[in-house]
Amino acid sequence: MAVARRTLGRVGGRVVRVGPAPVLPFRDASFDLVTSRHPVDTWWTEIARVLRPGGRYLSQQIGAGTMRELSEAVLGPLPPPATRHTAAAVAAARAAGLAVTRLEAATLRAVFHDVGAVVWFLRKVVWTVPGFDVDRYRRQLERLHERIRAEGSFVAHSRRFLVEAVKPA
Repeated sequence: MAVARRTLGRVGGRVVRVGPAPVLPFRDASFDLVTSRHPVDTWWTEIARVLRPGGRYLSQQIGAGTMRELSEAVLGPLPPPATRHTAAAVAAARAAGLAVTRLEAATLRAVFHDVGAVVWFLRKVVWTVPGFDVDRYRRQLERLHERIRAEGSFVAHSRRFLVEAVKPA
């Protein structure tokens, strides 16, 4: 089943619902600042359209290969990540007429001390193992439990990047 993602935005003290199509319901050059956190897709041309000259876009985005160690512990070996690379974000921003003024990448350790924490995480962060279900992945979870008992913890890495782009004046 496909799920249409929706975003809420606040304009003039009111919340505006934005549908799944890459069209923002705002006039051209309406904003000095547009922000986003973990966008599924970054609508670069729409962001550029609604920013005023000199306006900024600031976003924290998921980096390529985030929590890959955990995904592979459950799903097995995965192909190299094809999306969420900083170079692609910079190229898309520039193609939309924005100048990238800041780009910072970070890798953060996530340490799991028991398999219960792994299950909780996988139920909350659903894109790590799409369709996760304890019964379906019981054998992999048991192997992970034994690994945690033997090694004391399981470590995965969350990858993020911050991008700041400006619409030229």
